[in-house]
Amino acid sequence: MRKRFSFTIILLLTLKGAFAQYSKDDPRGLGDKALKNKDYYEAAFYYRKAAEGLSLTTQQAVPYTATGKKNTKVKPEDQAYISYNLGEAYRGYENYIEAEPWYYKVITGNNEGKYPLARLWYGVCLRANQRFDEAIKQLEQFKAGYNGEYKALAEKEINTCKFAKEQLKYPQLIEVTKRKGLWNSDGSDYAMMQRDGLTYFTSSRFIKDDKKHLNRVYQIANTRNGDPQIIKFPGDDKIKELEYGTPSLTPDGQRMYFTRWYKFGARVVHAIYSSDYKNDAWTAPKRLNSNVNAEGANSIQPFVTADGKQLYFSSTKPGGQGGNDIWVSDLGADGEPVNSTNLGKNINTAANEQAPYYDAANKRLIFSSKGFLGLGGFDYFESEYDGQKWSMAKNMGYPMNSAKDDLYYMPDTKDANKFYISSDRESDCCLNLFEVVDKRHTLAGIITDCETRKPLAGAKVTFVDSLTKQTIKAVTTGINGKYNFAVTTSRPHSITVEKAGYFTKVLPVPASGRMVDDTLFNAEICLQAFQVNKPIVINNVLYDYDKATLRPESKKVLDGLVTLLNDNPKIKVELASHTDSKGSDSYNMNLSYKRAQACVDYIISMGISETRIYAKGYGERKPIAPNTLPNGKDNPEGRQLNRRTEFTVLKLE
Repeated sequence: MRKRFSFTIILLLTLKGAFAQYSKDDPRGLGDKALKNKDYYEAAFYYRKAAEGLSLTTQQAVPYTATGKKNTKVKPEDQAYISYNLGEAYRGYENYIEAEPWYYKVITGNNEGKYPLARLWYGVCLRANQRFDEAIKQLEQFKAGYNGEYKALAEKEINTCKFAKEQLKYPQLIEVTKRKGLWNSDGSDYAMMQRDGLTYFTSSRFIKDDKKHLNRVYQIANTRNGDPQIIKFPGDDKIKELEYGTPSLTPDGQRMYFTRWYKFGARVVHAIYSSDYKNDAWTAPKRLNSNVNAEGANSIQPFVTADGKQLYFSSTKPGGQGGNDIWVSDLGADGEPVNSTNLGKNINTAANEQAPYYDAANKRLIFSSKGFLGLGGFDYFESEYDGQKWSMAKNMGYPMNSAKDDLYYMPDTKDANKFYISSDRESDCCLNLFEVVDKRHTLAGIITDCETRKPLAGAKVTFVDSLTKQTIKAVTTGINGKYNFAVTTSRPHSITVEKAGYFTKVLPVPASGRMVDDTLFNAEICLQAFQVNKPIVINNVLYDYDKATLRPESKKVLDGLVTLLNDNPKIKVELASHTDSKGSDSYNMNLSYKRAQACVDYIISMGISETRIYAKGYGERKPIAPNTLPNGKDNPEGRQLNRRTEFTVLKLE
């Protein structure tokens, strides 16, 4: 990828000096040559001149205008040819904003017969420019009229648009800001790391001695005092257009691993090298052995682990899944790789995986990929290692990822809630350095017994995505009854709490509350114990005198039972009503049944199946307190207790 690490960025300003190399004043021909050589910046410059209909030397009209403004006699096929290739050139260096209108010109000019992929690439540009709905429409139209190998790509792009729309709706709780000041230049700036008060990073700044933009490793004090200083290695001046990038230092800071590349004929050769810091200078780069730098393959983007014992890198070496894959090598005492292992299909795809970072403390790999479902371009993914295998790669979401390319991750050495990434989300050509503030937090709480109010051990607490209903994580409480979960996005979540012999509870995760040290403390959650066939009194279910009509406040109480039945879909209950001893037995039996049925009718009206609850009237036959005192006088308190509503769990499915 030219703008990332593979080639020198060629600015349009430098092209003026190149015109003398060509004998023909033919921008279309020069564009064809540049496009064939994958010199996309150069090709875009020439095709743009052809589209404008201008001679490179005289600035007079030539018969290759795509717009027709300079020469109205230009053939439509020439207009289509230049428009399509100009789109290809812009897309080649991922300038989707400029590429989009040229593909549009092709498809609206009825040229899809000759350029059948124009609509596909137009849709890709729309996706990259975050016009997702329009992109889906164009990609669906392409799929309907095309049969060939690119149909699968169109489907992937459609899924990417849908995924991106969902991500933008519920972003990760992080804040991404482009670094200000000397960090970013007029070229690419990427792959930074910090060590001993210094920041190291790659930049394609203009180098006066070479009179061009070349990728080099720079260092600057973390305090940002002074200009970034280029790191020079012995022998730099002996190889034409030599470039460096992606530095990684050993724990003692005395050895640097990096990518080094240069042109060899028409080919660009990439390999990973090391250099030692001795006598206040870096030694001549030493190419790593064939365990990393396999013959005929490109190896790039080294990352040495915190203990200095392993090297992660990206390579096209044989034995992978296709394209660039993530590999790991054990390092010997001399710093040379003694082996190499492909990280497998849970991390690598047939597309490209790049820029690995291994978080040793959490056994987590963060890397970039184009092969898994994402927002477009390179996206960040993470995978955890359990000692035997890597978990399936998980997209790190928006705004960590964008619709363009996102590569290189590095945490801040001082602030645990800050890290750095590289992205071209705000550029039409180049990676920039971004600072990310992590606002993700922990949700913590305690589970208790509703009766004793003591912590409840052995309760299963499940953290659930409320939209997909998928479990994010589940824990079982210990003797302290505590639980905690990481809240990473603004998506709605819920907690399900369950334990044998207790009613399950499902509660929404609070959007705000008491926050201490990045922890949101949830209110205490208590579980109510129950036994099958043992009645539980429902307090405050009230009726008018001598009637079975529910009062409004009674319905609010019964809403709690509706919630309980929704949270516990496997239970069936009896809802019973009782009276005191005033009135005849038959009268009380009839009144109690009507009152119980009124409760059941309300609960069914709230969506509970009638097969899960039924009414029973017991009248005065099951008192729980005396209706009269031992002296024969009336006992109002006892009668009040007897006029009750209960529910009983009859069955667990």
